Amino acid sequence: MAILSKIRERSMFLIIIIGLALFAFVLDPSTLGDLFNSSKVNEVGQVNGEAISTKEFAEALDQYKQNSRSEVSEMQAAKAVWDNILRKKIYKNQLVDAGITVGEQDVWTEVLKTPSVKDNPQFQNEAGLFDELKFKQFLADTKENNESLWSAWSNYLGQIKENTETNTYNTLVTAGLGASLQEGKMEYLIENTKLSGDFVYVPYASIADTLVSIKRAEVTAYIKSNAAEFKTAATRDISYVKFDIKASPADEEAIKQNVSMLIDDSLDRNNETIAGFKNTTDYKTFLTDNGADLNLDLAFKFNASVNQKVANEIFSGNEGDVFGPYKDQGFFKISKITAVTKMPDSVRASHILIPFVGSQRVAAEVTRSKVQAEKLADSILRVVKRSKRKFASLAKSLSSDKGSGAKGGDLDWFNYTRMTPAFRDYAFTNRKGSVGVVETPFGYHVIRVDGTKNTQKVLKLATFASKIIPSEATENEFFQKAEQFALAVSKTSDYSALAKENKYNLRAAVGLKVLDENVPGLGNERQIVAWAFNGDSETGSFNRFDLAGSYVVAVVTAKTKKGLMSVEKAINTVRPILLNKKKAAFIAGTLKGSSLAEIAKSNTTTVRSAKDINLKTASLVGVGVEPEIVGAMYGAELNKVYKGIAGKRGVFSFLLNKRELPTALPNYEANRKRISAARKAMTFKIYEAIKNASDVEDNRASMYVSN
Repeated sequence: MAILSKIRERSMFLIIIIGLALFAFVLDPSTLGDLFNSSKVNEVGQVNGEAISTKEFAEALDQYKQNSRSEVSEMQAAKAVWDNILRKKIYKNQLVDAGITVGEQDVWTEVLKTPSVKDNPQFQNEAGLFDELKFKQFLADTKENNESLWSAWSNYLGQIKENTETNTYNTLVTAGLGASLQEGKMEYLIENTKLSGDFVYVPYASIADTLVSIKRAEVTAYIKSNAAEFKTAATRDISYVKFDIKASPADEEAIKQNVSMLIDDSLDRNNETIAGFKNTTDYKTFLTDNGADLNLDLAFKFNASVNQKVANEIFSGNEGDVFGPYKDQGFFKISKITAVTKMPDSVRASHILIPFVGSQRVAAEVTRSKVQAEKLADSILRVVKRSKRKFASLAKSLSSDKGSGAKGGDLDWFNYTRMTPAFRDYAFTNRKGSVGVVETPFGYHVIRVDGTKNTQKVLKLATFASKIIPSEATENEFFQKAEQFALAVSKTSDYSALAKENKYNLRAAVGLKVLDENVPGLGNERQIVAWAFNGDSETGSFNRFDLAGSYVVAVVTAKTKKGLMSVEKAINTVRPILLNKKKAAFIAGTLKGSSLAEIAKSNTTTVRSAKDINLKTASLVGVGVEPEIVGAMYGAELNKVYKGIAGKRGVFSFLLNKRELPTALPNYEANRKRISAARKAMTFKIYEAIKNASDVEDNRASMYVSN
């Protein structure tokens, strides 16, 4: 098949690195050894003049992907690593500029404070107190004898150092975030001063947009004068047509017939009987020999977890009955009942988790072997069997699952599919009050079944599944459609009309950035984004892409350079602002008269009242929130008419006839403390503020896009 012959993914990063190495070698073989020397390698960016080398970035990226166990995409990893490097360098610069030094003793003190160290029984003396010498000896032994564990501890200690530096800086900044009593008094006055008066309101909507013209030059001038609001990265807009490769009705019928033929016995070329699905007992081999597209799953099934179109029929059957073929989630399936029993649909249980080195999600401080973990779990089991009341206290002190441990090991109610298989099987096949030890990928669990609900009939189903996929003929048909459309696009500039003529759905992806990988409507398709940013991809460029299960023909419809947003991009934001400004000027010219009554009459409206309003809510009855207007009223002279004040929704004229100040307080300490606390609570924004003030140059795009 055309698609299946394609290599769908490649690492552009590796290609570039290898290319750099080969290029250096061709020029001068002696340079190969020092290709990644920081003085010779290309930079991926700079922070306040300090270079971030390709070597530094590549090593950090590789380490990050190893730690994440391939659970993130290339671009997600690149973003996370870039952000981490930026944070380290920015904070480092701040610490140097501020003259702050975090020494080894500071880091060591923080390490000793961490619960995973100070509360670890391994580092405690006979009296149960933390023994620093034991911890030091553990680190020395680990460094000498256990390379992998020492690597984990080194990373952990390094992270503690970075956190200590960051926290030290943030703490010092936070210490300076206070408030004065005068600020407390001002807040009290603002929130509690009551304003009353009258106003005339002429909404912007009273003037039709068609009566106001906005010139392109005015939009351009506004963008330039408000440059900070309209900064933009380089972007691309594309339009595309997607050709989903779907199996035809004939394809589906052929697959269904092939699955149906597997139910009964058949004869091979030597006239020997081959057991069909109905008579086989070796289901795993049967699925393998007949090319099943799903693995054997002999977990118990509840009625609600089976395709509801056939569930009742299947659950009315007996052991050995075969059902199907039936269509389910993109497969044709046949299912055979291999066991029938009863089971609760939910269980409540408690556990004590004892992990060991090598367990999944094991903490760095865990050093016990698998044998030691098993012995500890068995000893706990003996204790809780003798005294059930000790389960909760042992869970709190010994379980590595701190969440449930804090609740005496309680996991609350859970259904059959929530837990890992070995844990699930014990919990759902034992009675209330049962206690036992089970091994899972996370370690050894001492489990106690605390309750069961809704016992009902359940089945084990052996299921053979064949994926409903298009035939080669069908796939080639879609390939031809995509090719023909791409050819037609090459001969016209009106691809929109072309798509409409062929009744194809033309979709748009607007504002793609150079390091994006998600294309709206397509998902993670980094190759399309990279193509759109390639040096030879201009507006009007098109390409056909082979995706998993589809073909896409894409056209670059717009290119935006890094800098200020174009008029076309900004017009929808700027136009309403300029319209209102011009309308405000026009309305201001119609506000004739020296009193509110005269002004209202000249604009065919009425005088409205505002009573006991304040700056905290800044809301006018019948209008809405208008902070500019209420702010103007707060500072206005009493009984004086103010005209032509532009607000959010229209133009106002007003007269303030009463300003009622609140009763003075003996002191404003409570208000001062509230302001101070609110400012200190904003510490989390410190880094973003520093980053915005830093000179950051990001050249990662050169690593992932060909120019």
